[in-house]
Amino acid sequence: MSGNAIRSIFSFFFFIGRKSRKTRIFFLISALPVLAAVIIQIKRLFSPGAGVEGLAVFSNIIMAFYVQFLILVLALFYGTSVCSEEIEGKTLTYLTTRPVAKPSIILGKYAAYVLFLIAMVTTGVVLSFMILNMEQLLRFSVWLILGRSLGVLVLGLVCYTAFFTLVGTFLKKSVLFGLFFCFGWESIVQYFPGSTQKFTIMHYLKSLLPAASSGGASGPLSFLFIRLEPSSPAAAVVTLAILTAVFLGAAGFVFSRKEYIFVD
Repeated sequence: MSGNAIRSIFSFFFFIGRKSRKTRIFFLISALPVLAAVIIQIKRLFSPGAGVEGLAVFSNIIMAFYVQFLILVLALFYGTSVCSEEIEGKTLTYLTTRPVAKPSIILGKYAAYVLFLIAMVTTGVVLSFMILNMEQLLRFSVWLILGRSLGVLVLGLVCYTAFFTLVGTFLKKSVLFGLFFCFGWESIVQYFPGSTQKFTIMHYLKSLLPAASSGGASGPLSFLFIRLEPSSPAAAVVTLAILTAVFLGAAGFVFSRKEYIFVD
């Protein structure tokens, strides 16, 4: 496995992927919080003293839209497509006949997709944050909240995309399985009391959110932190890093050993 090969695969798929129709659609979806932030801010400007504090609204957007929905969907559709779109498009043969180690293909394409997913999510988060907190942008503490929230989302994208990259290497119906995993397992088990919730990736992401360290979220979405028994930040980061490495290593192993059959 060569670093030059990974960089070549990365450059090729980063250029193609960011111009795809799928990316444009998901970019519009990721921009929805920006539109919501504009509407909320306009309402606050015309009704001084009304509405919720900007940081509270931002925290709820991060939790309800980004953590619980968007990063799951993005990781699912891009992670599974690392392998599956080459099989469905019958282009896998062209990739695997090149003098490039198969794990390099997985790692290069995974890195390309993760990078523009991070760029996509970061754009929406930063814009919505600045719109909602226009009057507090000179306070250093609010930027710390933004930085921590972005860090959680990046870790979520990296880990979930690695997991779905692995799933896509050996399951034909990987998207269906992914939907069940995202909105079944991850959405339900995280609320189980005790150590059971630690068998979800979501648990470690929630443990890193500012609301977890302050004893829970405020506002109408505080129920999303019910029964959360957070792991320490260090344990959460290490666990997510280990899971990512294991998922990617397993994906490269499966991809290099499995014989894929093209069906017309």
